[in-house]
Amino acid sequence: MALKIALAGNPNAGKTTLFNALTGSNQFVGNWPGVTVEKKEGRLKGQRDATVVDLPGIYSLSPYSLEEVISRNYILEENPDVILNIIDGTNLERNLFLTTQLLELGVPVVAALNMMDAVEKSGDSIHAGELQKALGCPVVGISALKGTGVAEAAEAALKQAAAKQTATPAVKFNAVIEGAILALDPLMDGVPKPLRRFYALKTLERDEKVAEKHLFGVHREHPDPLHEHLAYHHHDPRDPIHDHLAHRRDRVAHYHHGGLRHSGVELILAAAEQKLGDDAESAITEGRYQFIERILPKVLKRHSSTTMSASDRIDRVVTNRICALPIFAAIIFCIYFVAVTTVGAWVTDWTNDGLFGDGFSFFGRDVPGIPALVGGGLEAAGTADWLNGLILDGIIAGVGAVIGFVPQMLVLFFLLAALEACGYMARIAFILDRVFRRFGLSGKSFIPMLIGTGCGVPGIMASRTIENEKDRRMTVMTTTFMPCGAKLPIIALVSGALFGGAWWVAPSTYFLGIFSVVASGVILKKTAPFAGEPAPFVMELPAYHLPTLVNVLRSMWERGWSFVKKAGSIILFSAVTVWFLSSFGFVGGAFGMVEDMNGSILAAVGNAVAWLFAPLGFGTWDAAVATITGLVAKENVVGTMGVLYGFADAAENGEEIWTSFAGGFTKLSAFTFLSFNLYCPPCFAAIGAIRREMNSAKWTWFALAYQFAYSYALALVVYQLGSLFAGAGFTAGTAFGFLTLGALVFGLARKPAASRPLQKKR
Repeated sequence: MALKIALAGNPNAGKTTLFNALTGSNQFVGNWPGVTVEKKEGRLKGQRDATVVDLPGIYSLSPYSLEEVISRNYILEENPDVILNIIDGTNLERNLFLTTQLLELGVPVVAALNMMDAVEKSGDSIHAGELQKALGCPVVGISALKGTGVAEAAEAALKQAAAKQTATPAVKFNAVIEGAILALDPLMDGVPKPLRRFYALKTLERDEKVAEKHLFGVHREHPDPLHEHLAYHHHDPRDPIHDHLAHRRDRVAHYHHGGLRHSGVELILAAAEQKLGDDAESAITEGRYQFIERILPKVLKRHSSTTMSASDRIDRVVTNRICALPIFAAIIFCIYFVAVTTVGAWVTDWTNDGLFGDGFSFFGRDVPGIPALVGGGLEAAGTADWLNGLILDGIIAGVGAVIGFVPQMLVLFFLLAALEACGYMARIAFILDRVFRRFGLSGKSFIPMLIGTGCGVPGIMASRTIENEKDRRMTVMTTTFMPCGAKLPIIALVSGALFGGAWWVAPSTYFLGIFSVVASGVILKKTAPFAGEPAPFVMELPAYHLPTLVNVLRSMWERGWSFVKKAGSIILFSAVTVWFLSSFGFVGGAFGMVEDMNGSILAAVGNAVAWLFAPLGFGTWDAAVATITGLVAKENVVGTMGVLYGFADAAENGEEIWTSFAGGFTKLSAFTFLSFNLYCPPCFAAIGAIRREMNSAKWTWFALAYQFAYSYALALVVYQLGSLFAGAGFTAGTAFGFLTLGALVFGLARKPAASRPLQKKR
């Protein structure tokens, strides 16, 4: 059986970086909580029989959010052989709170003091030996980012697991709490001895998840659980609540099996809290922090300095109430300008015009493009026309149209990864919390949206960090409004074909996404299912540091490679399907290849739904089909256009690519086409993630219906009112546009509905 090492620690403590160092994996690393929302596994390098499990970052073992439930359940139910607790050395006090809880689980623990390089750079020092003596478990100093001490930490974990050296609790609470723990012990017959202290503490904290486990069911002949406790502890001077229980014993007439309803448990809790004069949870929390305060002076030596740190000086500017938003807007503009309009566009133009066009020059030699090479080979082989069409007009045209935008995506991913690694992304959530909170939203909702700029699926999953169920559902519904990497080809296609690569098109889609999130939040918050105060937002801002080139390139490569793999599977299949449906149809009552796409099966399907999009300005069958195929994967919008417009037959300068697309749109209709496809229901993979996170078919359908209705209303208002201002005159469509705008304004301005309590599934 493989040995299991569980990585546990606070969010943003470096767990995933350490996981990558231990296993050689390339898991995504971000500088904000919520990056890891489910456990990941990998083999420990050099150890065939050792598995490392990266658990979601948690602040405590209290199940306030889904990721805390995932981490706690794994440790309690999967029985890891050792816990490798990652402690952020730059924030010992907060991180040690979790450590004190992990030491109560009866599992071997090794503490890895991470970011020791940052501690030393600040002039501080941590005495690992003193901390090891205080905690009673091995402590190893490491820097997961630089790889120092990682091997030693792994070796210490393996040694602890092999020796089965069970951790011992470090914190001794006050006499009342310790007495209550002793009182609860004999009531937990079915609980393993090493876990009884942990469960007793959680019972005193009135932990709902512990109550659901029915740990206190009594299945013995003696009906009174207090009888045994009083007999067992009759002469125990350590039990200060003994007298409270004794004089109240006559009030126990019956008890319920299981949970906190067990009368013996209730009496112990009541007696303890009466003696404390406070709730037991507060006393336990205070006891942990008192322990940490006692050991910190021996463990941590701070460098006395009155000067502000570099991070504090930077934050005075970038998080300033006046400057923060303009700086954020300028940074986003620069990122999209470089990725879509300049550097990324130059490489994309070469890819489309050269690699997937008529060729390019390489050190003075003319190299034919892929279509010319493949076409020449097919012609020499004398293949059938239908096979030529399948390969050239289907596979190469469809997949090539999407692959051509990979350079722009790689530049975008590189720049976003650099922002994440340096620590600025965490500030964006903090900055936008000020804006969001004015509209009844929480900055915590923006963290999944930041993650969703790479891919909507992990963004949706990151909503698990939100404790408020109403806010979490709303976040799931709106996360995909932020343009993900798969939508970048659509942005680049419209920008290049209709707007000449204008600098403002790409950034406008990002800010329009933020507007859509805020507007949707306001509208939904004023309805009964979502009404209520926003969840509080508390977030640690990591120190700024220069991103390492290796990690940034790794993040860029992982995201980019995921896109390329999709192009080789889903998009390839979709391109072949679109080619077949656009090349075959019924002519004169017989099924066969058609010369005119307008007589194809695809045209018939497109014409059947095109009327739905006519009020939005793109009521042609080809635009309708591209929009529908985008539900499979958003890249398919461009892939479908590539097949229908024959991207493989572009002229030498590549202008036919844009000319063919631009022929079916005006600038206004192209922008509404772009807007609808960016904010309508996402791809199938993201829809599946919505279904899993909502855990309800009804809520999933509601989310998809809202996304469709919002995107349709937005595109309708933009097109109809834009047409009016452009001089098209007042039409029935214009009236419908004004009515839709009025409905949106009403949704934003109406009085909030009364909050409706959540219905929990039984």
